[in-house]
Amino acid sequence: MADARHRKLEAELQRALAELVGREVKDPRVGNVTITSVDLAPDLRAARVYFVPFASREGAEDVREGLTRAGGFLRGEVGRRLGLRYAPRLEFLFDDSFDRAARLSSLIDGAVHGRKPE
Repeated sequence: MADARHRKLEAELQRALAELVGREVKDPRVGNVTITSVDLAPDLRAARVYFVPFASREGAEDVREGLTRAGGFLRGEVGRRLGLRYAPRLEFLFDDSFDRAARLSSLIDGAVHGRKPE
């Protein structure tokens, strides 16, 4: 039962953060960001928030700095919106799983067609 509650809370955090980042964060470094997933610690005190910049002129590190700068605001708003007694500390991490998946796909295609890896 606790597992289902944990997953539901992660999904709610992701939804709330996506909405807040898109509408409320005014930092120009952030721009369009997709929140891909949230990993909540078992004690609910910390959350790792994975993101991907979408059509951004800023690099991933600049976007992360902007999100980290807005972290206190986001933490407070998430706590209020979800009715949490204790809002988790937010750690923002660039989600490179899409890049890794593209690289693996390229390697597999190359192996199938007999090409050397790039």
